[in-house]
Amino acid sequence: MDGAGYGTFVVLAVVLVLVPGPDFAVVVRNTLAGGRGRGAWSAVGITVSNVLQGTAAATGLAAVVVRVEPLFEAIRWLGVAYLGFLAVQAFRSAVRGSYPALDGDGDGDGDGDDDDGGTTAGPRARAGLRQGFLSNITNPKVLAFYLAVLPQFLGPGTAVPVLLAYALTHAVVGLGYLLLLVAVLHRARRVLARRPVRRALDAFTGCALLAFGVRLAADR
Repeated sequence: MDGAGYGTFVVLAVVLVLVPGPDFAVVVRNTLAGGRGRGAWSAVGITVSNVLQGTAAATGLAAVVVRVEPLFEAIRWLGVAYLGFLAVQAFRSAVRGSYPALDGDGDGDGDGDDDDGGTTAGPRARAGLRQGFLSNITNPKVLAFYLAVLPQFLGPGTAVPVLLAYALTHAVVGLGYLLLLVAVLHRARRVLARRPVRRALDAFTGCALLAFGVRLAADR
């Protein structure tokens, strides 16, 4: 593995994860809706999907998916539909404007513990994990990213472990950024959870998710 080339790839990975996209919008919505735990689990779901898609690219499976146009299109439209579904949920939340009051730890679960415990922690965690995973795995642009970017840093015949190292690096960088985002949002949640602010954020998140869905539908 070329050290200079790998360092350049890490810099590119950092720049790419800083560009807001569907992952950003999903994590923001989950953190505001369910606290730090749900936001962190949505980040984990996104990372699991990135690892799977990176592994598919490294082993050649992603190239097969991209070449089989009906399969690729099916994934793309599933992604469009799921982003639209999440956008509708955000809009409905903004219209209702009904949010649970925050408790002592600021997560709104009523347990007062800082770890998002309590009886609702399991469902919230599963919801965050599911939304993060599905929003990312149904985005074929992630596969296209790995197939387009990795060859720029690695020549033909590169060993699969090296390809995996690059792909997993991108996933880890993304996870670190998303967990940092969750921590920042959690600290500001008492301000962000005020009803007018929360309704505006839900409306903005819905618009962002809808825009990402439209862009995914329009892309070729």
